Amino acid sequence: MSKKTLNKANLEKLGADKLAALVMELVQGNAALQRRARMELSAAQGPKDVAADLRKRFASLRRSTSYVDWRKQRALVKDLDSLVGMVETSIMPHDAQEGFELLWAFLQLAPSIHERTDNSNGAVGDVFRRAMDLIADLSPRITMDAKTLAERILDAVADAGYGEFDGVIPATAEALGPEGLEHLKQITVAWSEMPPTPEEIEAFQGFGLRTSPVDAVRRAKQSTCSIILANVADAQGDVDAYMARYSAEQLTYGTIAPDVAQRLLAAGRVQEAYEIIQNAMACEADSPFRRFSSDLDEVYEDCLARLGMLDDLRAHLWTRFEQHLSARALRKYLKLLPDFEDIEAEEKALDMVCDHPRLSLALSFLIHWPWLERASKLVLARAEALDGNDYMTLTEAAEALDARHPLAAALLRRAMILDTLSGAKSSRYRHAARHLAECASADVSISDYCDHIAHGQFVETLRAQHGRKYGFWGLVDG
Repeated sequence: MSKKTLNKANLEKLGADKLAALVMELVQGNAALQRRARMELSAAQGPKDVAADLRKRFASLRRSTSYVDWRKQRALVKDLDSLVGMVETSIMPHDAQEGFELLWAFLQLAPSIHERTDNSNGAVGDVFRRAMDLIADLSPRITMDAKTLAERILDAVADAGYGEFDGVIPATAEALGPEGLEHLKQITVAWSEMPPTPEEIEAFQGFGLRTSPVDAVRRAKQSTCSIILANVADAQGDVDAYMARYSAEQLTYGTIAPDVAQRLLAAGRVQEAYEIIQNAMACEADSPFRRFSSDLDEVYEDCLARLGMLDDLRAHLWTRFEQHLSARALRKYLKLLPDFEDIEAEEKALDMVCDHPRLSLALSFLIHWPWLERASKLVLARAEALDGNDYMTLTEAAEALDARHPLAAALLRRAMILDTLSGAKSSRYRHAARHLAECASADVSISDYCDHIAHGQFVETLRAQHGRKYGFWGLVDG
């Protein structure tokens, strides 16, 4: 490796004096780097000094009101992440309780941070989730009284407006212990039953709600109570308490039944789990708004396997494959078959895929299986039926087929080009021009276009039919 390569080993050879001068030069005029340098200096003095500096930085962030747009968001995320990293490396190894207190204070910054930044990409939320993960790591070493911790958790969860304390009960379950968990359950129920305070009612004023603010507060508290009690029940391993938060009707919902059934399975109560899933699947089948639920299916399959109902399991998996072209279901089905029978069944399944009426779904299945030879044949046989507007599926398939099946890849790109030009979708002209260039590159590898026109003729046809799409041709010829 070159001695000029910018890496830690080579930089160390510069010596302390040179590196110090370089750091001073780099931090000039950069507030973020200056803060980081000061933090590192504090860390060198010991955990108390760095903890004091972290609290000062938290206070500064809490007071700040300026909006952070997308251009500055990366710097903010980097700053927040460095603060969490400083707690992890400089505080936690030396003082678990202080590390816990700092991470808790950091989580309480979430509302002020979220209110002045756009978290659409989830980067800010990821930093707060990292802080919660560190709290989970610290949980066995926290020295706080269990009841005091339970009361702090209730206050935090009740006030959290951005989900910053989601997961706090599983994270602190070990620190809470049986006494803390039971106390949390009791104070949560008592809190949920208390009449709304004027401050709580005020918070729901002016939102145009169909019900009164008082009723809105009560529903919000009941919802929070239900979530807390479910988390406590999980931590206590109490499946019945977890189920108790749901009505008999709710236990038939496809969004709820899988979670409940999974907990019953973990507790060895397989028959109960099976009955809940059966009821939920029956309700889903009868619903006019029926939707496919992979979670429901997977738990049902687990129940059948544990009950030894292998014939029912195979029938279910094959049906799911037929209905949805589910690769997951087919793979699981094939594994249940004896040797050699699975090969014949796979051939039968892939024949069905090629005849499936939903061409894009069939193509996607074959690309991901993967069976590129069949995918190529499917494209060649049904090229006229390709949906050029399904550009995500077609682009992925074209890239997968490029190397060994250039004609199929070209036909997929032609479908997208024709859809773009026929619909005068000018926002896609740049992509269509790129697709046409890729077709030209593939042309040298295609010796036989079979029943399809050659590339040159395709371009001539495009010019004849869409010659006035000057934006597109400018990109092609430019």
